[in-house]
Amino acid sequence: MMTNGRELDGREVYQIKVQGGLPENWSDWFNGMTITVENESDGPPVTTLTGTVDQSALHGILAKIRDLNLKLVSFTQVESEEPDSNPQQGGE
Repeated sequence: MMTNGRELDGREVYQIKVQGGLPENWSDWFNGMTITVENESDGPPVTTLTGTVDQSALHGILAKIRDLNLKLVSFTQVESEEPDSNPQQGGE
């Protein structure tokens, strides 16, 4: 399937935030997602997982978060940083 001149492979960029601090070396276990821990003085740390995955991998990541009994803070699909192509190109 093509959209805006690009073939879709089912992979999207997601950002998942959970309460608590996860080690950065767990990235491989979370399908190569980037792990960033933010420590705030007035509360527990928050870990942000960011990466490009397909739906199957996303469900696996969410299951791991559940299995670790981590509190999900937020879940966001992030807009692609690729420039928009012109959907009017080709003139139909």
